[in-house]
Amino acid sequence: MQNRTFRVVIARDEVGGYVADIPTLKHCVSYGETIEEAMINIKEALEGVLLVMEEEGLPIHDDSNIVEYSLSITSSFQNQKTLLTA
Repeated sequence: MQNRTFRVVIARDEVGGYVADIPTLKHCVSYGETIEEAMINIKEALEGVLLVMEEEGLPIHDDSNIVEYSLSITSSFQNQKTLLTA
């Protein structure tokens, strides 16, 4: 099996814990009480998804060509009024 890279997105769950998601692979989602547990669980889920995809001969797309950045901005335009002219 070749090495592949998959992006994992982790979000806090509304009721506690963390949800881990691999957006490239639909329905590859897991949960953990901690980030570490969520990462362990998503790795297990990923291994299972990849096994099924390989057995079924499905194409496996990964994130090896993805470069990701995050931006944080303060939204000052919320208080501005939009002027519409007719």
